[in-house]
Amino acid sequence: MVRQINKLSARTIDTLVHPGRHSDGGGLYLSITKAGARRWVFLYRWNGKPTEMGLGSAAKGNVTLARARELASEARRLLADGVSPLAEKRSRATVPEGTTFGEVADSYVEAMSAQWRNDKHRAQWAMTLTKYAAPLRQTDVAAVTTDDVVGVLKPLWERTPETAERLRGRIEAVLDAAKAKGLRSGENPARWRGHLALILPKRQRLSRGHHAAIPYKEIAPFMTELRQHEAVGASALEFCILTAARSGEVLGAQWDEIDRKAKVWTIPAARMKGGREHRVPLSTAAVAILKRLWKIKTGTFVFPGQKPNQPLSSMAMAMQLRRMGRGDVTVHGFRSAFRDWAWEATDFPRELAEQALAHVVQNKVEAAYRRGDALDKRRNMMSAWAIFCGG
Repeated sequence: MVRQINKLSARTIDTLVHPGRHSDGGGLYLSITKAGARRWVFLYRWNGKPTEMGLGSAAKGNVTLARARELASEARRLLADGVSPLAEKRSRATVPEGTTFGEVADSYVEAMSAQWRNDKHRAQWAMTLTKYAAPLRQTDVAAVTTDDVVGVLKPLWERTPETAERLRGRIEAVLDAAKAKGLRSGENPARWRGHLALILPKRQRLSRGHHAAIPYKEIAPFMTELRQHEAVGASALEFCILTAARSGEVLGAQWDEIDRKAKVWTIPAARMKGGREHRVPLSTAAVAILKRLWKIKTGTFVFPGQKPNQPLSSMAMAMQLRRMGRGDVTVHGFRSAFRDWAWEATDFPRELAEQALAHVVQNKVEAAYRRGDALDKRRNMMSAWAIFCGG
């Protein structure tokens, strides 16, 4: 029986959002990560082992369905001739002359993604090099100039300097990769030191190097005011404060991470800064937020955004602070307030607060002996913190 191919359509692809592999038949799949990154992959068996070969980004403006089918057909032809498609692809590592910046960028993201910690990091690279570097994508990578790079960076440099700085570093990495492949020569036009530093203003940083924090003694009245707001962003901020978690951990929280019966939120290692699974004991106040949100659940994310099956915007909690007239503090600063409270107003050990903040133990001997995560002890501490936050 001939296996069905060409199962997908352009319209179907635009509507697919569920993470996983979606088959077009004949080994061709549209792969969607939890973070929403989309790419084409070809799956086959070689010497009895399942093998995956990337065919490029499936984001708009990149590899189309028709092109992906052409690449998959070529891969099937190679298999019929007894040649591994992946080995053949690697043998053609030197990209031909006339290659665009976009092609090199996609190739770089695919090659490097194996060493990146999680899908979110990969999606961020793909997004910045697709969305923000769009004016460069059709340019011959050998012809990218300083003016081209500055033209892409300038609109972001004053408005969102952190994004601009990340974008500059990623463009520099792609151009370095192009040079290593013999696709360009000369100095890298995205280099900062001794080059763009002489053209673009130096990025402004916080003078103390700390996140602006609210004094812990002001937490109770702040929380009283925060609870007057019914937006999802307000609920996310309250939950973030009560759990002393990082904003990214909260925004990415999914319902399957929550054990509502045991009142524990387990954040997988892939979403943790330290790369280790972290269990968060949930206080009564934190559970109350989850109960409220469960009644209006629309997808996998605890704090859903406006787009289907997407989390709340990364700016939602910061905007909530601004609406309350507290643009003087940062979301991350509430973690500092929690630590100050634990140190100055309680008898809880410093190590317990550090564990609640999911800080990596720097002392190797201490880390070797600290095998558990003191969940029950931390539950008492987080309950006390919730009571303090309630005034």
